[in-house]
Amino acid sequence: MTEQTDIRYPIGKFSPPAESSPATRAEQIETIRLAPEKLRAAVEGLSDAQLDTPYRDDGWTVRQIVHHLADSHANSFFRSKLVLTEDCPTVKTNDVAAWAKLPDNRAPIEGSLAMFGGLHERWVTLLEAMTEEDFQKEFNHPTMGRQSLDKNLAVYAWHARHHTAHITGLRARQGW
Repeated sequence: MTEQTDIRYPIGKFSPPAESSPATRAEQIETIRLAPEKLRAAVEGLSDAQLDTPYRDDGWTVRQIVHHLADSHANSFFRSKLVLTEDCPTVKTNDVAAWAKLPDNRAPIEGSLAMFGGLHERWVTLLEAMTEEDFQKEFNHPTMGRQSLDKNLAVYAWHARHHTAHITGLRARQGW
């Protein structure tokens, strides 16, 4: 299966942008700003049975994806705040597959949708106030090494689109 037909990566695997510039970051920040609206639209009108449908064989359900986005983006927001207030902190990672199996991932999605929306509102406020120097600040990631806030923004703009596309792709395949 090629990358273009691999439903695990409906928008392709993450690839850092060719350039880092204020214009590129503005686009990424806009993606972060619109992510809650796009996620809500992607899940609008889905029944509990549809929310509990995996987007692929052995993949997460739509419900798990929504909860994962809230968890993951909260981690990234807090990571950003650590980087802005500490000198190159080492961040903690989490086992996303194990988190997806926790009982709260079977809860209704409204709490995570609300969390995702409020979180992104604050995150965009923070991102828009950051300077060029701020975006160059780094953290140590235990498995990926040193990462800048600039790259982290690119990753999470992609991440929001990636998982929302899992849902919209499933809807298209299922005719929902």
